[in-house]
Amino acid sequence: MLKIKYISLFITLLTALTGSTGLYAQAVPAEDENIPYLMTFGRDGDISWGDDDFSQTFFFKIPLNYTEPFYIRVYDPDIGGDVDEINGFWDTRMSYTIYGGEEAYSTEDAKGIQPTGDYRSGTLLASKIFGMDNRYDDNWYTFGPFNPTEGEFVEDFDGYIFKIICEGESGDDGNLYRYYLSKDANSNIAIEDGNAFTYEYTFRMWNNTDNISHIYPYVDSAVIFIKIRNFDWDNDGYIRVASVVRRGKLQRISNEADWAEDRITIEDEEKNSSLDFQFIKKQEALVRNNNVVISVENQYGELLPFFVVPIGGVPVYQPSIGVKRINK
Repeated sequence: MLKIKYISLFITLLTALTGSTGLYAQAVPAEDENIPYLMTFGRDGDISWGDDDFSQTFFFKIPLNYTEPFYIRVYDPDIGGDVDEINGFWDTRMSYTIYGGEEAYSTEDAKGIQPTGDYRSGTLLASKIFGMDNRYDDNWYTFGPFNPTEGEFVEDFDGYIFKIICEGESGDDGNLYRYYLSKDANSNIAIEDGNAFTYEYTFRMWNNTDNISHIYPYVDSAVIFIKIRNFDWDNDGYIRVASVVRRGKLQRISNEADWAEDRITIEDEEKNSSLDFQFIKKQEALVRNNNVVISVENQYGELLPFFVVPIGGVPVYQPSIGVKRINK
């Protein structure tokens, strides 16, 4: 797996230069991503609805200097009502499991893009299964409190890592949900310098043509090229990659229930920073309820993480450092 070396050093330097990192893991998806919901279907679902494996793993980073209890909150954890996606009738059960301790993050299967092998590694800290439950429809459920030291200490992050897996236990309906890493059990209060990330992002697009969604993979100094894979795009506009030296490079897009791959050579100026993957809906006809899966790997086949709060901030195209290149 990709080593996240030098991220802690980068954050330290950013703090010294600006007086603040500005990195707050609040909602997952985060505000800059402009994604309405994460998406996971029941295990009996049809992959043509936009979920390839009915499981999604996220990691939360708790900074080393944070020593208070914290909570992981889930918005609309049940499956039913106005938020979720019905398939015939509501019959789905969805589990949320939280892991810490040794190997919660460092086990290779935990960072894979398929729920296979030892992906549930670590110490089980909390678990709950939801069906259709009006108490939690359009509402929050809170896991915790957790002690930061219950996570796995990972030196590259200079903090403790916790893992949450949302997985369809039965049924074929779609679960739309969000997370929040909070200091408080009953409200959403951000943890400074916290963050969240995943290696395969499954999410819902907006049901209008006005919003552009974003996700932000981190590219370290060893990356020469990346391979981008997207699943079940459903002819819903286009996907492009932007950075400090790219206005936006269009990607091959998938059709229903299939995968598309594309490759990008990484420029020197793009290393040790985040890219901006932009998901732009077509204007001429609204595609509703489009769910998308995306992952990215480097030249060694190592997966790159998508941080909800992009490392180094949202990349902004700077023509002054890209004038030597043909517009991409």
